Amino acid sequence: MDIAKAAIENRTLTYVTTLLVVVGGVIAFLNLGRLEDPEFTIKRALVVTQYPGATAHEVEAEVSDPIEEAVQAMGKVKEIKSRSSRGRSTLEVEMKSDVIGDAVTQAFDDLRDKVNDAQGRLPPGAGPSVVEDDFGDVYGIFMAITGEGYSKQELKDHAEALKRELVQVQGVAKVRLFADRQETIYVEPNRDRLSNLGISVDRIAGRLRTQNIVVDAGRVRVGDSHISVRPSGATASLDDLRSILIASQGGRQIFLEDIATVRRGYAAPPRALMRYDGEPAIGLGVSTVDGGNVVTMGRAVKARLDELKADRPVGIEYNYINFQAEDVSEAVSGFVWNLVTAIAIVIVVLLLAMGWRSGLLMGFVLAVTVLGTFILMYATDVVLQRISLGALIIALGMLVDNAVVIVDGILTRLKEGRERVAAASEIVEQTKWPLFGATAVAILGFAAIGTSSDSSGEFLGSLFLVILYSLSLSWVLSVTLAPLLGVDFLKKPDPDEAVESAHDGPVYTVYRRLLQGAINYRWVTVAVITVLMGVSIWGSGFVKQSFFPDSTRPQFLVDVWMPQGTHIRDTEDAVKEAEQYVQGLDAVTHVSSVVGQGALRFVLPYSPERPNSSYAQLIVDVDDWRKIASLKDSVDARLSAMLPRANVYAFPFVFGPGGGNGRIQARISGPNPDSLRAIAQRVEGIFRAHDNTKAVRNDWRNRVEVTRPQVAEDAASALGVTRPDVARAVQRTFEGTRMGVYRRGEDLLPIMMRAPSEERARASNMKNAQVWSPVAGAYVPIRQVVSGFETGFEDGIVWRYKRAPTVSVYADPISGTATSVFQQVRPTVEKLSLPRGYDIEWGGQYENSNEANASLFSAVPIFFVLMVLITVALFNALRQPLIIWLTVPLALIGVVAGLLATGAAFGFTALLGFLSLSGLLIKNAVVVIDEIEIWKQDESLYQAIVGASVVRLRPVMMASITTALGMIPLFTDAFFVAMAVTITSGLLFATVLTMIVVPVLYAILFGVERLPYSER
Repeated sequence: MDIAKAAIENRTLTYVTTLLVVVGGVIAFLNLGRLEDPEFTIKRALVVTQYPGATAHEVEAEVSDPIEEAVQAMGKVKEIKSRSSRGRSTLEVEMKSDVIGDAVTQAFDDLRDKVNDAQGRLPPGAGPSVVEDDFGDVYGIFMAITGEGYSKQELKDHAEALKRELVQVQGVAKVRLFADRQETIYVEPNRDRLSNLGISVDRIAGRLRTQNIVVDAGRVRVGDSHISVRPSGATASLDDLRSILIASQGGRQIFLEDIATVRRGYAAPPRALMRYDGEPAIGLGVSTVDGGNVVTMGRAVKARLDELKADRPVGIEYNYINFQAEDVSEAVSGFVWNLVTAIAIVIVVLLLAMGWRSGLLMGFVLAVTVLGTFILMYATDVVLQRISLGALIIALGMLVDNAVVIVDGILTRLKEGRERVAAASEIVEQTKWPLFGATAVAILGFAAIGTSSDSSGEFLGSLFLVILYSLSLSWVLSVTLAPLLGVDFLKKPDPDEAVESAHDGPVYTVYRRLLQGAINYRWVTVAVITVLMGVSIWGSGFVKQSFFPDSTRPQFLVDVWMPQGTHIRDTEDAVKEAEQYVQGLDAVTHVSSVVGQGALRFVLPYSPERPNSSYAQLIVDVDDWRKIASLKDSVDARLSAMLPRANVYAFPFVFGPGGGNGRIQARISGPNPDSLRAIAQRVEGIFRAHDNTKAVRNDWRNRVEVTRPQVAEDAASALGVTRPDVARAVQRTFEGTRMGVYRRGEDLLPIMMRAPSEERARASNMKNAQVWSPVAGAYVPIRQVVSGFETGFEDGIVWRYKRAPTVSVYADPISGTATSVFQQVRPTVEKLSLPRGYDIEWGGQYENSNEANASLFSAVPIFFVLMVLITVALFNALRQPLIIWLTVPLALIGVVAGLLATGAAFGFTALLGFLSLSGLLIKNAVVVIDEIEIWKQDESLYQAIVGASVVRLRPVMMASITTALGMIPLFTDAFFVAMAVTITSGLLFATVLTMIVVPVLYAILFGVERLPYSER
């Protein structure tokens, strides 16, 4: 079928279709979803199990291990990590990378079933386990609510009211509060009065537990009515609670307030604290519904907040730590501007190189291609974000490539005197299948990332889809719209000029002579190329390595780890000092701090730390992300000096998955905790000995001090006191014991019983803690039932990885990339002599990079075979495809030179760019060899090689130049700069060589003789 002639003869249909694509593309662009960065699924859930009173090792053996065993039976689990600490087990269960879409939800349901099955194997007092599958939820709006002069309860009441309002906004999935301290009712009994009256704590507890229980009293028929029966007596106020009657041993009824102080307070110690610019705060996070438009939801929330502004109490402030909608709008505007700039650059190049008519024609085809791509993106839910718009910029040069070949062919034939329609039809029929094959090869060069199922592949998946859509459309439009526009708008040369060669200009003359010299001295040419390849391979060892680059987000994080076991209030005091210093730095605009755990996940790459009283984090806003590198170095040095007991390290956000701190990580596994710690210390020593490491630490942290009351069995037995009685007495004295709930409206406040403040003020009062003796009928101090108090140290945290106890040792680079430091410390660590049963494996950035690369390369062989088959099918021969594939490695010469010259790191995006180069170079080589095959039908093989190469010089060079220049906007994008350098330098250099090497290899493989000197 003559596609071009059909499009020309049905020009009305072609133009109307084009108009529909233009209009539809504009509408699609305006309605496309918007994100700053693409989303990726966090296929991880947490299984949390409480085991009050148990040590970390008891939790590990009795809770973590049986749950791990049950979960391991799932076929969808990739890995299991567990963190056992005092009274708490937390499993991190990650699903395999091929578990995608709805299968992730199903996998989490299966996880719940397995965890439920394991409950019967847990010890008494442990559980029930809770599966948290919302670990990956992102709260794109995250604010700190502050109010100078307002009490904690007033702040919380306002936050709760705001939560109720915002959860009703369209597009909002969840609204969650952070660091909103639990209000608690404390009952602090007077031990002397309890002893005198013979009232046990258990009696008070039993009374409190039953007071507010909701019991169905049924209904009774009265006449024709069916009336509900509701007994009175529930406590409606603190005074009601104080008036509860407790029976003494002698039968007297005593008011609770006569034997105990009842007051309202907050859970102590608090689980999490938050501050904003030095003021106490409550965090509020808002997440978007699945598939929702972040920008639309953000605007709706802002509008609702504006409506509520009049009712907001004076002094209450909403301070945004993250407002994703605004970030997305600003980022997408920047990306779109980069795209428009790139399109303008390409069109200007076309105008200068091919004349204004040809340039405008191809510019219009390019614009239609981009708009058509927007339609396909809208139809397949590919949103506008950094990767999808970056893909369009990367593809721009390739998008005009097909049109350049067609338009250049039409111009050449018009200059040779051909009729317009015949010229258009002839060039399309001659090149449509070679261009189709070359386009398919170029698409396949990006296909590996489209089939990668890990988080990196998911993050970059839209890159392949956009390349697929745009390049496919470019071929369709080049064989339909481009010839029609050429026929209707290209100017036909004057008849007197028509017989002149279209390729006799000075550039063609120089190239022709250079090419003839290269063919005549072909082995010298091969030797030069071989030397260049050798130098580039050697030089590749000096190229910096990385995974994903640091983000341009104008925020960075500072982790502060006090010694394990530090009270949360002491950690808060340390953070206050850190805040004051950081806030005083130039370029710092705001400082938020969270204590006791990480913040809500307010951006997808952020991974919040699990609860730990010794942990705090600063979230530092700056006025320019470029200043972060120097700021974090200053913060590291100064805070480490200010807080000598703390481990402090500042780090930026990272694009994509695999970010965070601890980029260098060694995992040491084995059975014995003491041996694990000893090996970990040796690894830490190696890390610290390197002059470019900081924040060296391990995740088991320091051992914590414990006090063990030694129960005197004889004395305890005589008084009827058991070991659990002693434990509960100590807990009740200092932390308090939950005794029931107090109903206040919709809220259920825990009722905690603990000793008065004077009795729990000092640890030395432990010996005076009161324990009930059923034999004596009174309270006795526990010093009467213990022989002494033993002080020691034990593991406060026990991590397991793949069912084995595992210590992870972390480090981060002071400057440069983690890969360079890793490559230097790795040999020394791997030379360590380990006891039998112990091993070291590498995690961190090394593991993330390897997993991403493995997922990427797992599909490469398939697409490589397809690319080879396409090149073989195009020529139905072997020598021509061999020539094409021999040119692909030439890209390495330019890539290495470009990366070394710019200092860019070869990371995952650069690797992807390098793989895509193969498709671009093959496309160029196909175009050249296809032209040679046509020429050799009428010319000698030597003349065919030279003539065809000259004819294809402009289309090939134009495609490469437009691709390279179109990437100029990406050189300012921190995420794409390495890929842009890779493609630009590799393509430009390799294209120059391709126009020489392809003809030379053709001459060698086909045995073309040198041209006699007289004919040169």
